[in-house]
Amino acid sequence: MTHKIDGSAPIARPSEATGRPLPTARASSAERNAPVAATESVRLTGEAEGLQALERELGAGPAGIDVARVNALRAAIADGSYRVDAQAVASRMLDLEHQLGG
Repeated sequence: MTHKIDGSAPIARPSEATGRPLPTARASSAERNAPVAATESVRLTGEAEGLQALERELGAGPAGIDVARVNALRAAIADGSYRVDAQAVASRMLDLEHQLGG
C-alpha cells in the first residue's frame, strides 16, 4: 500500500466499528466536540462500580481519621520532637508477616 504525500488533507474513511468517518486533521472544533450518539454506551463491571462507590465515600470527608491527632503528629514532626519507637515498628512488622503467612 502506498500513500502520496502532497500536503492536502487526508480523506476521511469510515471507521470499521461505527461506519462514521474518522475525524481528519482539519476537522473544525465543532466537529471534534460533537455530542456522542445516544446509541453508544459504556457498561461498568461490578468491580468498577464498587471502586467508584469507595472513591465517593472516601472523598466525602475524613471518616475514621482523628484530625486532631494528625495535626499533633505533623507539629511534632515539624518541630523535631517526634521519635520513632524502632522496637514497636519491628514488632508490628513481624506480626504482619506472621498474619500474612510468612
